[in-house]
Amino acid sequence: MVGRIPVMDVMPLVDLGRLAAKATVGEPLPVSATVFREGHDRLGAEVVLVAPDGTRRAPVRMRPDGDVPDRYLAWVAPDTEGAWGFEVQAWSDPLATWSHAAGLKIPAGVDVELMFTEGGLLLDRVVAELDQLDQRADVAADTGVVRAAAKAARDTSRPPEARLAALQAPELMAVLAAHPLRELVTVEGPYPLYADRPRALFSSWYEFFPRSEGASYDADGAVVSGTLRTAAERLDAVAAMGFDVIYLPPIHPIGRVNRKGPNNTLDPKPSDPGSPWAIGSKDGGHDAVHPDLGTLKDFDAFVKKARGLGLEVALDLALQCAPDHPWVSAHPEWFTTQADGSIAFAENPPKKYQDIYPLNFDNDPTGICKEVLRVVRHWMKHGVRIFRVDNPHTKPVAFWEWLLKEVRRTDPDVIFLAEAFTRPAMMRALGAIGFHQSYTYFTWRTAKWEIEDYLREVSRESDHVMRPNFFVNTPDILHAFLQYGGPAAFRIRAVLAATGSPSWGVYAGYELFEHVAVRPGSEEYLDSEKYQIRVRDWAGAEADGRTLAPYLTRLNAVRRDHPALQQLRNVVIHSSDDENVLVFSKGTGAWSRFRSTTEPDDLVIVVVNLDPHGARETMVHLDLPALGLDWHDSLAVHDEITGQDWHWGQHNYVRLDPGVEPAHVLTVRRTS
Repeated sequence: MVGRIPVMDVMPLVDLGRLAAKATVGEPLPVSATVFREGHDRLGAEVVLVAPDGTRRAPVRMRPDGDVPDRYLAWVAPDTEGAWGFEVQAWSDPLATWSHAAGLKIPAGVDVELMFTEGGLLLDRVVAELDQLDQRADVAADTGVVRAAAKAARDTSRPPEARLAALQAPELMAVLAAHPLRELVTVEGPYPLYADRPRALFSSWYEFFPRSEGASYDADGAVVSGTLRTAAERLDAVAAMGFDVIYLPPIHPIGRVNRKGPNNTLDPKPSDPGSPWAIGSKDGGHDAVHPDLGTLKDFDAFVKKARGLGLEVALDLALQCAPDHPWVSAHPEWFTTQADGSIAFAENPPKKYQDIYPLNFDNDPTGICKEVLRVVRHWMKHGVRIFRVDNPHTKPVAFWEWLLKEVRRTDPDVIFLAEAFTRPAMMRALGAIGFHQSYTYFTWRTAKWEIEDYLREVSRESDHVMRPNFFVNTPDILHAFLQYGGPAAFRIRAVLAATGSPSWGVYAGYELFEHVAVRPGSEEYLDSEKYQIRVRDWAGAEADGRTLAPYLTRLNAVRRDHPALQQLRNVVIHSSDDENVLVFSKGTGAWSRFRSTTEPDDLVIVVVNLDPHGARETMVHLDLPALGLDWHDSLAVHDEITGQDWHWGQHNYVRLDPGVEPAHVLTVRRTS
């Protein structure tokens, strides 16, 4: 039923409030609602956060949201992990109603003494309410301000203009804003939101295959697999680049039946290692380590070293099996049996995965759920607190909702990333039911208008449902932009990902500019690491300067140093006169008026030439009021990539040569 003061269209809500909106500890969260009433009386509205322990935080006053009539907005920030709620409270504001009327009537000489009498009575009510509060020094001071104003309202010896000025004094307005009179109070909520640890929002991922790290050639030219021990030696370089999550594809035994050879061929040699996603053999299944990589003890040592370097280990959770996985013989009902009696292998036309059997959740969902939870908890006990989930869109959404709730119930710090390049509805649903991060369509957004639209979407439209992770490449995705754009294309995409999203990711080889596809028109790598071990000469590339590692290192350092780049909901799109020059900013100051903070405002402006083949020069136009600045403000800007300094204003000339540097990443200081 609609309240006395209607509060409608509350956001953020997920599935009409059945599911929790996404929040992060310390991350500003916008709460908005349509609030109105009959007639012309004034009203007020505020947001109250309800903490996981049931206590209520101090209310945050809602303000009109731009030019949208009757729309109100407040920014709030949960300060601890857990299941929160929020309420929107609205009320009739008799003081604001009186102030508006008095400002019109008293100067016009209409009902002057009546207006002062009514104003004095309202202020008496405020004094009475303040007297009920704990009389701290600040409350006593506020009471004194209101008493003095009430006295001034009744002082007929003073001119009406002076009495009205006393009732409109900024000091009094501040007190009344903090202690409003509330009538006809309406409360909507509480509505659910869940505050995750900061890593769920802000993270820099690096993916490598342990079998390729430390791999070498023997005397006969055959490839010798790397191990978890040799892969651990590569962690120092990953940490030095500023990454904080090291993601491992499946490390489990790989099936022999229907094993794939190089470039996804069906005729492997005995020495071919197969795809890590074809999980399971006589050596074990999802809870085992491939013998070529080592043992669980080696994995524990890998995790320990990673932690010592400030890296969290993310492990792939791929719920699929090779034909010789132990589950296939022990639980054939967990798979799909075809009319000819064979088990169906996985397909994503035109791709076929003869080495993989997908699970079928319809025959024994209880058994599958129990086993998957056991596997997840097994790796949690070995130090894994992040799971990158392979193809979650091919499993029931209800299963994921159950699994994530079960894990969150006992281990709320565990994070799940959904690798679901699929239909928007499914991607959104997976985020809504609990996945902490999501792969996105970023990889395929290359034109200026596409990137602008997508930044708006992930930061404003779907931010309460799914958190994006902008991976620049994956073992499955080598976009044509990287295939044909040269080294500049790699820099362009790295800048966009690292600054456009609080979470981003890189697959090993990106820093070596690996760009050759298996065939024209394909996004598959030639000699894909999915099917063979890749021996890379990291030291040689570094010695010859053929590596993007210093550039990635710089981007990650800028991300760490600037809180604006660690948030999602603060993207502002600006304009340029060139269709290939993208301009956006991220700042912490645009909503500072909504919250109390002692932190200085942080503002980063990103200008990117999206053309990897040619220099572009154009004018850049900044929407300064959208950043909480004035149109005439002068900005001292520092390029975090090149070290150059300039003075900018609303309109600015730029020239970006991709052969030198395709982007400006500018940190800002207002000078006037």
